[in-house]
Amino acid sequence: MTYKPPRRPQFFYTTAPLPCPYVLGRIERKVVTEITGPDADALHDRLSRAGFRRSHNIAYAPVCPACSACVPIRIVADAFTPDRGQRRVLRANEAVEGFEVPARATAEQFALFQRYQQARHGDGDMASMSFYDYRAMVEDTPIETQMIELRDREDVLVGACLADRLGDGLSAVYSYFAPELHAQSLGTYTILWLVDRARALGLPYVYLGYWVPESRKMAYKARFRPSEILAGGAWRRLTDADVTDRSARTGTLLVPETAE
Repeated sequence: MTYKPPRRPQFFYTTAPLPCPYVLGRIERKVVTEITGPDADALHDRLSRAGFRRSHNIAYAPVCPACSACVPIRIVADAFTPDRGQRRVLRANEAVEGFEVPARATAEQFALFQRYQQARHGDGDMASMSFYDYRAMVEDTPIETQMIELRDREDVLVGACLADRLGDGLSAVYSYFAPELHAQSLGTYTILWLVDRARALGLPYVYLGYWVPESRKMAYKARFRPSEILAGGAWRRLTDADVTDRSARTGTLLVPETAE
């Protein structure tokens, strides 16, 4: 008879209330749990399907009192068709090529990351990150993770995306790009690249984190269709009525060019 050690219990904790980074005047709380051990990949898969996101070796999900603004969203890769604006983005970036590289921080990446933070999020906490902080963000991962590097014809790094490999898709953890190339919509291009890569790998989804219609930074995710949202504990197709209803209630316009 083979002895099987008992499975370690999975503990979940709730964070203290903090100001919401997406909707002014609201309070954010998260439920968090550690991703660790030999079953880390399987645990991360289950948590991702339940609407959690990863940072370092922690998975988190919003549990904000009286607020459900953050909606987990994923693109259905096989069925996805770029719209007119997204086709224009693809044409604008014909000279850009994406490469999968190991999740290792480099000085070149960090220099671009700093430029992006100063230009787009100069008053945020990430703008003051040191190289060691950045390296931890990239390399402290208990699961299969890669960095996607976007390079132009001169081999100059113009964008990057930290992406996790899931059993049923790719998950965009964090992306950034050269701020002076804002007209090329490299944030949108990164997502289109991930959709193509998911198809090539035979993976059905690209996880985008949270769609937040009330946030101008996060409303753009509904532009990638077809997509699914997690509602009532089950994934279902995002409909035009979902977008219209939430936009009408919040007065938020969808904007295409911002990345997490």
